[in-house]
Amino acid sequence: MSNVILPPPGTPAGDEEIVVMTARGMPPLAPASGRDRGVGPFPRMVLRGATVIDGTGAPPMGPIDIVVENGRITQIVSVGFPGLPIDPERRPPQGDFEVDCHGKWVTPGFIDSHVHIGHFLHASNGEQAPVEYVYKLWLAHGITTVRDMWSANGLGWTLQQKAASEANEITAPRIMAYAGFPSNDEFLNIIHTPEEGRTWLRGIAERGADGVKFYGASPAIFKAALEESKALGLRTGCHHPQMALSRLNALTTASWGLTSTEHFYGVPEAMFERTSIQPYPANYDFMDEYLRYNSSSQNFIHAAEPGSTKWNETLDRFLELDHTFVPTLAILEANRDLMRARRADWHDKYTHKNLWDFFEPQRQNHGSYWFQWSTRNEVEWKEHFRRWSAFVYDYMKKGGRVCPASDAGFLYQIDGFCFIRDLEWFQEAGFHPLEIIRAATMRASELMGLADEIGTVEVGKCADLLVHQENPLGDLKFLYGTGALRLNDATGRSEWRRGLQYTIRNGVVYDTAELLADVREIVAQSWAGANIDTLLGQDNV
Repeated sequence: MSNVILPPPGTPAGDEEIVVMTARGMPPLAPASGRDRGVGPFPRMVLRGATVIDGTGAPPMGPIDIVVENGRITQIVSVGFPGLPIDPERRPPQGDFEVDCHGKWVTPGFIDSHVHIGHFLHASNGEQAPVEYVYKLWLAHGITTVRDMWSANGLGWTLQQKAASEANEITAPRIMAYAGFPSNDEFLNIIHTPEEGRTWLRGIAERGADGVKFYGASPAIFKAALEESKALGLRTGCHHPQMALSRLNALTTASWGLTSTEHFYGVPEAMFERTSIQPYPANYDFMDEYLRYNSSSQNFIHAAEPGSTKWNETLDRFLELDHTFVPTLAILEANRDLMRARRADWHDKYTHKNLWDFFEPQRQNHGSYWFQWSTRNEVEWKEHFRRWSAFVYDYMKKGGRVCPASDAGFLYQIDGFCFIRDLEWFQEAGFHPLEIIRAATMRASELMGLADEIGTVEVGKCADLLVHQENPLGDLKFLYGTGALRLNDATGRSEWRRGLQYTIRNGVVYDTAELLADVREIVAQSWAGANIDTLLGQDNV
């Protein structure tokens, strides 16, 4: 292990932080190699008899046959009427591979707009979960595209995995690579002037980055970087940290051209009426995560009231700027109900030991600040969620773009499951299920500049499709890898029913049951016969 704090000269742009963290004993994940699941793509594949929810917000329609040739949708054919036999003469010819979708639903593949492909921080608690664990959890939950917001394994690593996924060489979703802007970060700061920022952005653009994630910066550096990003065709997102919010907020950066605001930071600050700076307590220390998240719940309390003139003026201004919000509601759910997050149904079989050890209360790990979490904290965060949910719902009603995302790997949230929980949060906020699916597909494809390729079920688009055995509009819980708990009236016994049968990514058909079995095996090996201790020694109290 080394104490090096700067990358060596000549380190490629976007790889600086992982070079430093590797020297500190926190290396990147081993990249995936080889595809061990999925069949196809096929010269000609036909999905037969589906009820299609196309992702545009339109209601379901069926029965429909969908023809996919070499990974692209070439025909969408209405073949009859519900409840009546289908005339074979109306149907497209036989395919090389067929998927029986009679009595089932087909949607576009889901897009998770804020992810991390593992994180070097997890290495502080031992051997990290392999990258296959993350990829298979995503695909098993219908996630066919992800936006890696930081490329924490290094931009070069992420771009290599992106290319391998695009070539169907690995079992993984489509990857959009956003490099982390190394200014104002707790781990690495190497950009100190606007010109240094511009030079760095040119470097990641030349390497093929899709975008850049900011974690704040000085106003001069940030504004110049957004101008340069736009000139280079790089899309941008920002987690506005507390250390930057005294000089700028989300509306400031949106007016400079920022594509999306990640999480909620910077939004209430744009609506402060009784203060210009959040009134932090005298003992506040940003690096004390309990104090950080204790205070974060109070941002909206100091902002304009929902429905007020200031509230609506702020929404309208964001709308004029065509700004996107990626609220990541589910990742912070433990803040409002810690016991629910810790005792979730999926932890026993699907949470890797390295992640569980990272999640548990400790001062040094990001998002592990539970060592004095209180009833007051949860009550304040419940009010925070009420206001933040109202803001994004109101923005959607005005025509604004809001996209679901997980940001999993922290706060007792794991990949795949956290994304579905975020969809449920959208429903709690007021979104209709059709609006939720549109947000997770078409709207997210617009955010990433991929609307011509993915996001809806249309001829000419890439065959990123999901086959559901249960109607996702009826209950989002069927999307969980664990399924939904239901009573079997024939047996009088409870059973878990799972809705998602196949995830089709780029024309490759993945059986979600196989993917989930692989994840369970990875998790079982990580625990090596031990059991997850959700009680944390409670019997000894």
